[in-house]
Amino acid sequence: MAHPHLTLRPGHPDPSTATDAEAVRPAAAPALVEAFEAIRAEHEIPAEFPPEVLAEAEEVAGTDVLPERDERAVEFITIDPEGSMDLDQAMHIEREGDGFLVRYAIADVPAFVAPEGAIAAESLRRGLTIYCPDERTPLHPPVMSEGAASLLPEEDRPAFVWELHLDAAGAVTSASVGRAAVRSRRRYTYVEAQEQIDDGSAEETLLLLKEVGVLRIEQEKARGGATLPMPEQEVEAEGGHFVTRFRPLLPAEDWNAQISLMTGMAAADLMLGAKVGILRTMPDPETQDIDALRRQARGLRVDWPQEMSYGDFLRSLDTTDGRHLFLVHEATSLFRGAGYTAFDGQEPEVRTQSAIAAPYAHATAPLRRLVDRFVLEICAAICAEQDIPAWAREALPELPELMKAAGSRAKSVERACVDAVEAAVLHPHVGEEFDGIVVDVDDSDGFTVQIPEPAVVARAQGQVEPGDEVRVRLTEADVREHRLAFELA
Repeated sequence: MAHPHLTLRPGHPDPSTATDAEAVRPAAAPALVEAFEAIRAEHEIPAEFPPEVLAEAEEVAGTDVLPERDERAVEFITIDPEGSMDLDQAMHIEREGDGFLVRYAIADVPAFVAPEGAIAAESLRRGLTIYCPDERTPLHPPVMSEGAASLLPEEDRPAFVWELHLDAAGAVTSASVGRAAVRSRRRYTYVEAQEQIDDGSAEETLLLLKEVGVLRIEQEKARGGATLPMPEQEVEAEGGHFVTRFRPLLPAEDWNAQISLMTGMAAADLMLGAKVGILRTMPDPETQDIDALRRQARGLRVDWPQEMSYGDFLRSLDTTDGRHLFLVHEATSLFRGAGYTAFDGQEPEVRTQSAIAAPYAHATAPLRRLVDRFVLEICAAICAEQDIPAWAREALPELPELMKAAGSRAKSVERACVDAVEAAVLHPHVGEEFDGIVVDVDDSDGFTVQIPEPAVVARAQGQVEPGDEVRVRLTEADVREHRLAFELA
């Protein structure tokens, strides 16, 4: 059973925004914190960095690592969730004839990480930044990831600067990347960016982000790409409470994601051309899975014309409709098998990420994801026509398994923490009834229900039909075991 996309945001904003229905009451908070700690311990998530890693980070954070090329005159901006300090990306967009020039600056993490040093060794063990509602376990020491290497506003920083030239339709005509000194001018939250774009007060890069983002979405459709419109489930700290909610993604988040996807596709093309690198791959969905989803759509009387691709069908679904929401959850079967494929000397057999419908590589989040550091170094060497550093090339064979293990660990931790929060939110309401939508049905009189408020996805007992709007009774909410149970009311 697939869960909604998760966003876990440690922090302490205004607690007045939490409603009684969705806030964890103080009596449940100690048990919840204990549950988070137990989850991290169970999955062997490190509580702190070793002393030698911290010492190396402090030393390198105080050194001058700016490259000779100077792009500090370019007015880069960043767009991130509120409160973020590990800022990987900054962008600048301008018109170029009938098309566009997108400059995308990515934090130069290799400038701070000695290949044989303590930070490099620790990052291989961690693989990813892991997010829990109460705290994050970063890939790199905060003095680096939230300080010296982060693209914070009005700070000189080393970066990999991508230059992506686009035609009038938003297609990439050429792409290159090289090291440069940059200086971000402004940082926006997604909400701020969206508000300024909508009211017309936004600066040119934000206005062009919308224009380019819309064009890139059309490019995705034309390629046959598919986006799963799964609801976003947020867990956020709000003054001593944790809250859960479902929310739709802002258009600005989608446009921003398109810039990152475009960059990852450019990185993949560079590496494929040089026959060395590592791709993020996913096989095409099985024909029988698409046929099964078509049958489910027919059974639910949801129109899916025969000539319409599964990607276009998913984009047409409305998750406020219970039948559509059920199909979105069932469509996760089409997005299985994602992994990493390393290659050196010849192109790999599997080259594409099927949901993107193109070769793709992770290249835009090196502060939070290990593999990006290697991709960026390889791509920069290719563009400079230099030898790829031995440390990057030699690590390629082991990276797929390292990233697979890190990804599995992060998902397990994040899902368990969300389950614990859901149990804490509902702990005072055992015996009460809630409205929900059936998003999965099994063969043992069990089903999965998505409850809109508080935002919860949980198992329940009873005989139902896919997409039914149901009323369920909460029978158990165990915070320490992070378990919920419902029955059909």
